[in-house]
Amino acid sequence: MLLTSRCRYLCALCLLPFSVLTKADPFPPPEGDVLLRLTGDIAHVNVGDELHLDRAMLMSLSPVVVETTTPWTEGVGRFEGPLARAVLDAAGADAEHVQVRALDAFEAKVPVSDFHEYDVILAIQRDGEPIAVRDLGPAFLLYPFDDHPELLNETIRFRSVWHVGTIHVP
Repeated sequence: MLLTSRCRYLCALCLLPFSVLTKADPFPPPEGDVLLRLTGDIAHVNVGDELHLDRAMLMSLSPVVVETTTPWTEGVGRFEGPLARAVLDAAGADAEHVQVRALDAFEAKVPVSDFHEYDVILAIQRDGEPIAVRDLGPAFLLYPFDDHPELLNETIRFRSVWHVGTIHVP
């Protein structure tokens, strides 16, 4: 049977949802330096059984700006990066909590409900510049402290991991 170009096009469109429903990778392997690795129970991977994201990939996840003071910086900073819930959605993660690991092996168990209750971001820029490792980078799990003063407590400070390198989904 000979398919016309229109039929081939329609057939390709019909198959598209099936490719999206498989363990299709929403991201190719990163081209830049990897800022974040997602490991564990995730549906979307691009390097082995992990999802590696570089700066461009993270910024493609609809970054938001949070202007806030923090217990670790002076003055109001303009932090930018994707919402933490968007990062988990991109990985196809579905969990009650995640383990956020810093480059120095510090680790915090963070309930995913925090990411839905507050606009927690994975800040990768401050005041328009990439956050350097010496300045809490390359990624910083940032709660919107000024919008929610109730977040200024020891529990949330512990969950506000800087130097984030990995998010593990158990």
